[in-house]
Amino acid sequence: MTDQPDQPSQAVQDYLKTIHRLGGGDRVVEPNQIAAALGVKAPSVTGMLKRLEQAGWIAYTPKEGARLTEAGLSEALRVIRRHRLVELFLTRVLGLDWSEVDAEAEALEHAISPRLEQAIADHLGEPLEDPHGHPIPSRTGELQRRDLRRLSEFRAGQTVVIREVQDDNPARLRHWYQQGLTPGATVAILAYEQLDDLFEVRVGGKLVRLGSEGLAGLRGELAPATSSPGTI
Repeated sequence: MTDQPDQPSQAVQDYLKTIHRLGGGDRVVEPNQIAAALGVKAPSVTGMLKRLEQAGWIAYTPKEGARLTEAGLSEALRVIRRHRLVELFLTRVLGLDWSEVDAEAEALEHAISPRLEQAIADHLGEPLEDPHGHPIPSRTGELQRRDLRRLSEFRAGQTVVIREVQDDNPARLRHWYQQGLTPGATVAILAYEQLDDLFEVRVGGKLVRLGSEGLAGLRGELAPATSSPGTI
């Protein structure tokens, strides 16, 4: 990841990070998707996309959408790296709860220097994942790709390892933690009642019943055949 000569504004960084989250590193993202993700009105998005294109951060086609350029992708990954490093520092070093750190990292990611970023990474031992299981881009901009599925897509009889959890809802994060639904946990899908949309799962010896909404934001993969169901 190479730094641009001038530090882009917080708004630019937020747009680039959001476009990346929506898949804009590989494909064109529609303006209405960006507007919904950022909680802003469509005309504001259109104006910003034009400015981002002029600055070389994105390739933009009106009414179709935007895709990150090489420079835009590099900057997006740089911001994502800082955000996730800060989240891990706040939990591992300062002891903050994993439900609190997303908002704190959102503010700090725009303020720390490249030198401080690397100092944090060195202190943490160049970690691979943040507290919520999301991969941390490397110093040189590589981001691990994983083929994960939502837990609600698995069915009875399957055993799943949770790899990452959505981090933007503190109350839901606290609930998942209490239930043992955290990255690395092995979950046995025992039953699914389609009429009531209710999953019955076992995690860490505990029986948990949740609907699709309760599982929303949990992503994982099938456990290796040698894993013991219901253990962490």
